[in-house]
Amino acid sequence: MSERPAQSQPYPGESGDMTPEPRDEMRGYTGSGLLAGRRALITGGDSGIGRAVAVAFAKEGADVAITYLSEDADARHTAKLVEQEGRRCFTFGGDMAEERHCREVVGHAARDLGGLDVLVLHHGTQQPVRDLREIDDRQLTRTFAVNVFSLFWTVQAALDHLGEGSSIVITGSINGLRGNKTLIDYAASKAAAMNLAQSLAQNLMDKGIRVNSVAPGPVWTPLIPATMPEEKVEKFGQQAPMERAADPDEIAPSYVFFASDRLSSYYTGQTLVPAGGEIHPG
Repeated sequence: MSERPAQSQPYPGESGDMTPEPRDEMRGYTGSGLLAGRRALITGGDSGIGRAVAVAFAKEGADVAITYLSEDADARHTAKLVEQEGRRCFTFGGDMAEERHCREVVGHAARDLGGLDVLVLHHGTQQPVRDLREIDDRQLTRTFAVNVFSLFWTVQAALDHLGEGSSIVITGSINGLRGNKTLIDYAASKAAAMNLAQSLAQNLMDKGIRVNSVAPGPVWTPLIPATMPEEKVEKFGQQAPMERAADPDEIAPSYVFFASDRLSSYYTGQTLVPAGGEIHPG
């Protein structure tokens, strides 16, 4: 069973303020050159799953660029972890709800990295409600701008740089497969994101670009204490069959799998569901 105290912090949250801090540095993970020479842009790469993915990619030989909203300290720490593996890391702060930022950050990442081979669309936002009527136009627009519209804008810009053998990985959610009674607009947006991955997989197949998604179950990241009531944070993840939330380090290998042509060259339009034993078609 999970043992963590009730806690909260301002949105979007910081890893260092969490108790316990999540395991998101891929300590003990040994790369084998699966992404040697690859150049990856990871949105939402400052902490949590995004940080773990950035470090795992670096350990596999990739240079990375990450985006983040405003968590400067977390972003600097992720960059340090990547650089400790002998790889380059570029960081870009800003709001992925803004079309101009989405398009610009792709161009800047491709410029600094010298090209782009892998795009991981991991950023996201959520805000639980008890009553559907609490979701006003502002929240609904924000949720879909961050979680859905930005995916279109970013992929559109990235197609100027991605080519044969490239990979796009979109973060979905178990909630996008089965809904959630309090994360209503979030669950709907994640269903849209995963459907987008399937559509893009078909649309981009002739270009040799693979598109897949990862739909995690409960994962202990800064978004949890930053968006959920304290009493739910204390019990977070206990509903999973394994009766605990995952740490980001347990989710990142799914992204390595989809990013690596050596491992997943025959996979496109697919969804991996690391969800602690919860079984859904995906």
